[in-house]
Amino acid sequence: MVIILIIKVSERIKNLREKTGMTQSELAKKLSVTRSGVNAWEMGISVPAVSNLVELAKLFNVSTDYIIGIEQKETVYLDSFTDEEKKIIYGLITYFGENK
Repeated sequence: MVIILIIKVSERIKNLREKTGMTQSELAKKLSVTRSGVNAWEMGISVPAVSNLVELAKLFNVSTDYIIGIEQKETVYLDSFTDEEKKIIYGLITYFGENK
């Protein structure tokens, strides 16, 4: 069970980082950790500390449950966006949902 959790965490972190076009070095800088630390997370060698999980969730606007694999659906929190930005995001979601 622990190995599966580590694999989920490593896959989710890498996927979220790549979706945003961020390098390991850029993510490391934002979290004040080393690039090799981020690489170890993504390779499943280690897992982030709870404080880093919280920062990752904030950075990628997802829940910590999603990152650790408890929650299967990716939830994006829009609290930090303006009403105009939310309107654009909802429009994009609708557009892509209709064009599948």
